[in-house]
Amino acid sequence: MHVFSHGTATTTIEVPPSLRLPLIEAEFPRQVHPYWPRLQENTRAWLEEKRLMPPGLVHEYADGLCYTDLMAGYYLGAPDAVMQAIADFSAWFFVWDDRHDRDVVHGRAADWRRLRDALHAALDAPAGHLRHEDALVAGFADGVLRLHAFLPASWNARFARHFHAVIGAYDREFHNRTRGVVPSVEEYLRLRRLTFAHWIWTDLLEPSAGRELPEPVRKHPAYRRAALLSQEFAAWYNDLCSLPKELAGDEVHNLGISLVTHHGLTLEEAVGEVRRRVEECATEFLGAERDAVLLADALADGTARGRELSAAVRACVGNMRNWFSSVYWFHHESGRYRVDTWDDRSTPPYVDNEAAGEK
Repeated sequence: MHVFSHGTATTTIEVPPSLRLPLIEAEFPRQVHPYWPRLQENTRAWLEEKRLMPPGLVHEYADGLCYTDLMAGYYLGAPDAVMQAIADFSAWFFVWDDRHDRDVVHGRAADWRRLRDALHAALDAPAGHLRHEDALVAGFADGVLRLHAFLPASWNARFARHFHAVIGAYDREFHNRTRGVVPSVEEYLRLRRLTFAHWIWTDLLEPSAGRELPEPVRKHPAYRRAALLSQEFAAWYNDLCSLPKELAGDEVHNLGISLVTHHGLTLEEAVGEVRRRVEECATEFLGAERDAVLLADALADGTARGRELSAAVRACVGNMRNWFSSVYWFHHESGRYRVDTWDDRSTPPYVDNEAAGEK
């Protein structure tokens, strides 16, 4: 059970036994950025201003989807402007994911290709796409431009390179879904690291900590392992919680679905295997975290630069830890996964159905 304050209301969360992870509840206490209440208000206004969701849907669903809660529980210590830019970008990402799903459902291959190409172009030249006719592209350009303001051009180029790969992975998912192709387990795991944007959320630890980390630090096995385990936990726990939603929507991208299709597991066995992998990520992170903190200690070589770098690595690793609790509670607070409360289990009520051609 978890209690989290939403404005003036306090919500008690009961986690279903099949999804409850005692280790997370015991060893990963939840924290929330103090800017969160304003973050929620500002992101809600941004979604409406950028026409990413119709005003009615924003007012009815935005707070209950808890997108800002997810980010506010992750990037602790980020300056308010950085926190706001990340939260808006994350909200955009969820809206993009919904558009991708609707394009698949309605067989809009040409629309998807136009969007895919426009996003690649906006990533390379965001300033030139702020007034794009597609609100999703214009909102993306705004988000990227704001994130570019915090760190040097080298970080911006890395972020762009990583997000080009994310767009490409979404394109592969589009083709898999329209052809009914369920990727093998290994194929899925490689694809999931991209569609979940593992390296994007890891990149964003750096502006939150106030500096770009040198490549030898980012690629050091201790740092990289801790980062990867935190992201794998999030992606696979999402698979566990979203499985009913994705089965209802004829999805083919879920670790459980790949295990059933290619390893011959029953659905119950697949759920157990995904849960085992999720729990293993959390357990292994505790050791990886210690190694990453030792790396941070070693960087404090007595110089001012060493002290600053050590502090930045500690901040990044601390937020990797925060990702576990934030992801865990988000999945039980957000209305995004409550398919049993929807009128149509295959159609999320928070998507713009009329704009999606479902009127």
